[in-house]
Amino acid sequence: MSALNPLELELARLMVDALNLDTEAGSIDPAAPLYREGLGLDSIDLLELSVVVSKRYGFQIKSDDPDITRIFSSLGALAATVATRRTLD
Repeated sequence: MSALNPLELELARLMVDALNLDTEAGSIDPAAPLYREGLGLDSIDLLELSVVVSKRYGFQIKSDDPDITRIFSSLGALAATVATRRTLD
């Protein structure tokens, strides 16, 4: 597991808080899958996460986004998407 960069850590904290995860934010592997294996999120968790990201960073991740699978593939991929699409700091 690699160390989290500041944006990954911020997103990990948002995930832990929003989804009431029973894990420490800093212990989430940025390369591990978010969905099913890895962190073990389900489709409802990903929907909730997309709402939190939308409110915090000012852009929407819609279910018909052609990159949806990649965006939620890992914490690192989500952070990379936020870094390029965010409209709020």
